[in-house]
Amino acid sequence: MPVTGIASKQVLPNRVIPVLGALALILVWLLDLGSIQPNRIVPGTGHDLVSALGWVGAGLVTLGLVLAIVLSVLPLPGRYPGLLVLTCGALAALPVLLEVFAARHLPDASPYARTSVGAGFWSLLFLLSLMLIETLGRLRIGRWLQLLLLVFVSGSWLLLLSAEGLESLSLVREFNAQSDRFGQALQMHLALALGAVAVSAVLAFLLALKMIRSPGWQGPILGAVSFLQTIPSLALFGLLIAPLSALSAAFPFLQTLGIRGIGWAPALLALIAYSLLPMVRNTFVALTEVPEYLAEAARGMGMNERQVFFRLKLPLAMPVIIEGIRITCIQAIGLTAVAALIGAGGFGTFIFQGLGQAAMDLVLLGALPTIALALLADALLTMLASTLRAEPATT
Repeated sequence: MPVTGIASKQVLPNRVIPVLGALALILVWLLDLGSIQPNRIVPGTGHDLVSALGWVGAGLVTLGLVLAIVLSVLPLPGRYPGLLVLTCGALAALPVLLEVFAARHLPDASPYARTSVGAGFWSLLFLLSLMLIETLGRLRIGRWLQLLLLVFVSGSWLLLLSAEGLESLSLVREFNAQSDRFGQALQMHLALALGAVAVSAVLAFLLALKMIRSPGWQGPILGAVSFLQTIPSLALFGLLIAPLSALSAAFPFLQTLGIRGIGWAPALLALIAYSLLPMVRNTFVALTEVPEYLAEAARGMGMNERQVFFRLKLPLAMPVIIEGIRITCIQAIGLTAVAALIGAGGFGTFIFQGLGQAAMDLVLLGALPTIALALLADALLTMLASTLRAEPATT
């Protein structure tokens, strides 16, 4: 009987993918797939699915979405591997749609003309990504295989976007014009975000140990880091300008290190302040929730308190600590973009410059890498936490 119940669950129709596929089908037909802009600033002329790709291309896109809907509805035992191949392949080949669109509509006589991505393309990308996530959840494949699929899709996008057929894409042109600055922004963004996470991890560990050893400090420490979390990011950046300016004026050698009222110094301090609450809370909870009977058993085996902490409590608490680092890292990557307002650099420079120039593709040049970094950090740290959770069970 249990075997029959499990088999019946495996062939039940999926209710999520048909909704996502139908929504993608509706939006890709109703919204513009792309537009042709005469230059960088002037709004472009939108083209729907048929106008952008022709009836053949529109038919292939429709056929792929209909096939995904049919596969998810039919009670076939092996439909999810097919859906995985279909959705992953469709995501990897999406830039081809933009290449076909550019080949059909880009005027040859206008050197400043460019193609721009429309709302229909973004909707298709988003909904296909959700369909892939749902398929991966149903298959329950390992994190490493998921990372491999992510590398495959990302690699195909990089390969297609660097090809000659998409050099007219507005986003590609913005990248080519800002390639040197893009590399510098990437380095600064990573340095600020990862530096803040690293410093806050050390501080959180020390503060958590202090709260464990001195329970009277729990209220003041948690209250202080909670108060820092409530201050709006722009306000905190602004509050740090005056004291750091006065400090650099009193000690001129600090200016040689780049420490002044604006720049990376106030940004790093603000990011550390915002990172403390999730790190302190997760570290404290993880270390205090280790069952006491395990510690007593370790002491009974002859371990001293130092060995109990480093060989028992810390390994058991590490998955929860990594979860706090994951939350903090994603938060820091996003807040680093805001730090560009005080001259800290990073991808926020492109975002605010694009907003000031009404160049949305320049905004995307800063926003999309920020999102990609956050997703990558989330995937890697989630995999690390899952690996650490599985280790005790296998040993």
